[in-house]
Amino acid sequence: MKQELTNDEYNKIVAKLRDVQDFPKAGIIFKDITPLLGSHEELNILMSHLVARYKDYRLDFIAGIDARGFIFGSILADRLGIGFVPIRKKGKLPYDTICEQYSLEYGTDEVEVHIDAFGLNDGARVLLIDDLMATGGTAKAACELIEKTGALCVECCFIIELDFLNGREKLGNYNVYSVMKF
Repeated sequence: MKQELTNDEYNKIVAKLRDVQDFPKAGIIFKDITPLLGSHEELNILMSHLVARYKDYRLDFIAGIDARGFIFGSILADRLGIGFVPIRKKGKLPYDTICEQYSLEYGTDEVEVHIDAFGLNDGARVLLIDDLMATGGTAKAACELIEKTGALCVECCFIIELDFLNGREKLGNYNVYSVMKF
């Protein structure tokens, strides 16, 4: 399998994104992935691309950020034959967890993961995935959370990156890959 998308494949995926004006608040243009999820052909192009990219990374787990990261992460984990771990908003996981706090425009929020999510041995190789990176705060907290468990965040993968918000800067030394940038 090839690792890079052709221009035709890229354009097919981009064509399945929908811009929603003034969501979730006035002045925001929301990049809606639901048309992509509803299209078997384009979703398959995207997931085949990600499998080709990550098949040789020797990953142990895919970690997906609540909630749309769960969709892409679980599909990718299944296709790679490895485990999937959800990184959830605080208070959503039923077992013992560890948390990481991050800053929002007005206040803070937290993400959490089960303490044994990546096994009991240190050094599990984890790919973090989410649908979109904006400012990078949630992704950075998720990376730090992965590493608090003793695992290694090998790379952060985003389907969409809003590069004008400079989220990569917040992620510092973490490797970042984005399929599409706007």
